[in-house]
Amino acid sequence: MPHYRAKSTLEQWRILQAVVDCGGYAHAAEKLNKSQSSLNHAVSKLQQVLGVQLLEIKGRKAELTHVGEVMLRRSRQLTQTVYELEQLACNMEQGWEPEIKLALEMVFDRDDLIPALKDFQEHGRGSRLTIEDTVLTGTLEHIRNESADLVVTHQLPKGFLGEPIHDYYMDLVCHPSHPLAQQDSPISQDELAQHLQIVIRDTATQPAEEGGWLKAEQRWTVSHFDEALRLVRSGLGFCWLPPYIAQRAMQKGSLRKLELKGSTCRKGSLYLVLPKGEKTGPCSRLLADLILRHTPKRQTDDMEASAG
Repeated sequence: MPHYRAKSTLEQWRILQAVVDCGGYAHAAEKLNKSQSSLNHAVSKLQQVLGVQLLEIKGRKAELTHVGEVMLRRSRQLTQTVYELEQLACNMEQGWEPEIKLALEMVFDRDDLIPALKDFQEHGRGSRLTIEDTVLTGTLEHIRNESADLVVTHQLPKGFLGEPIHDYYMDLVCHPSHPLAQQDSPISQDELAQHLQIVIRDTATQPAEEGGWLKAEQRWTVSHFDEALRLVRSGLGFCWLPPYIAQRAMQKGSLRKLELKGSTCRKGSLYLVLPKGEKTGPCSRLLADLILRHTPKRQTDDMEASAG
């Protein structure tokens, strides 16, 4: 196989596709700006080297044989692969990245990203996209180390700029049958500290507890909000959760919002950061522009109203 020499050419397959798509040799010749005889010769030669009949003339129209249908379908995969290969070479020559990484702070509602991603799929030139969930200092680590092309973060490290895209907030919640739900509101921090807290694991390689309320004597750590929600709904502890995770459960009555003395909820802003600055490639900048275009900044007051 390594020394196999192809009997057919890519041009012959493209001509066959044009003849079928155009409904005959005459229209295909006009589309390709070639003579009808040259197209006829190319298809005949292709059938000869393959040893099978691909087209048969019925009246004035060239129609595929059963074998031709199978071969045409496979040939389209071949020409598409070649096109993508050539496009990749062109993209790389222009500095277009074949793959980019987007790091998202987990408090960011992914549904808000869908319109931008749909647009990116259409205009991203086939570049691969990796989306990574990050938490706390794990998000900042991607920015400082330039290990992601785009980052949505709740905090801007010193020396970096970011474009605000959203406000966020998180509610303190537990199951309605949990002892904390039976306490008079607002609850003191000392009372809260006596119960199990469910926290989300910091994704940094060297986590630093720079934010959040982490004073509970008992603490269970999970890797995602979905797991935290499952534990809290089972009555095992309390947790800070964003509305896109907790809102439905609160509406159904399977979660209770707690009022804490000195803090009704946790609020903040989310920023879109390009950690590589001027070194950011055109594909990454395209995605950044789409995110900013499709994700208008949402005010916290509006979020609170919709969650209520």
